[in-house]
Amino acid sequence: MISFPESSTIRERIIAIRKKLSPSVRLIAVSKYMPTDFIRQAYAEGIRDFGESRVQEAVSKKAELQDLTDITWHLIGHLQSNKAKLAIEHFDWIHSVDSLSLAERLNRIVGVAQHSPRLCLQVKLTDDPSKFGWSVADLKSDLVALQACSNLRWRGLMTILPMGLTERQSLDVFTQAQRLAVEITEETKGLLPLNALSMGMSNDYHLAVQAGATMVRIGRTIFGDRPQL
Repeated sequence: MISFPESSTIRERIIAIRKKLSPSVRLIAVSKYMPTDFIRQAYAEGIRDFGESRVQEAVSKKAELQDLTDITWHLIGHLQSNKAKLAIEHFDWIHSVDSLSLAERLNRIVGVAQHSPRLCLQVKLTDDPSKFGWSVADLKSDLVALQACSNLRWRGLMTILPMGLTERQSLDVFTQAQRLAVEITEETKGLLPLNALSMGMSNDYHLAVQAGATMVRIGRTIFGDRPQL
């Protein structure tokens, strides 16, 4: 984790974070709740991947930023079923496919739209009632049904750690996620190719990268504390 003085700029923060990341790790700037001028500042520093947690907020921001045509938009928050069609229309990646029922709904919509974002399965590797996602056992039992969602572009696994873990515990969970992604890819003979690993946020991304993360989701360390809503 990097600690910045209050006077540090978005530019300085991005430079410092990039020094800690391999070029192969995709830096997603989590812009949820942040104004579009902050996104423009990050964009000016070369950031092209932005993460939002609410579909409607992202749609509004996209309209304001339509001149920035090469942004890749990532949905990282829980996706309600009634927002699935809108999410498919507006996001390039959806990291938070967290149930079979949602996957099957996305599959039906994509079948009509003939366009699928890249998708990640969200998994919980520890018992955490505050987080969405499959348990490992439930995900394994749903693999056949997920493979039947043939309209979807599965690309990876996403996980969010519970609060209160030590660094060692955090690293262990991230390592479990990496092993699970490899295991599922092999078990499904590549029909669920989980080569992307979306894990790690401001407090723990250095541990996620150590465990094999290919995408990290960093908000506060780039933009500062979110505004009070």
